[in-house]
Amino acid sequence: MSTLALLVVLLLVFVGLLVLGAVVYLTYRYPQFARPLSAAGAWGAVLVAAVVLVLAAR
Repeated sequence: MSTLALLVVLLLVFVGLLVLGAVVYLTYRYPQFARPLSAAGAWGAVLVAAVVLVLAAR
């Protein structure tokens, strides 16, 4: 795997963690949106699927 591909995966994970934190914060601050753990778990599953797709494409 090239350095550029590793950098892209690293940035994808970083941005995904930032969005995951935002989802947790929003659901904690405004509970009417959803329960925090279910929303965070759903976004975490999307992040894992995206990373697996990037790694499988190499």
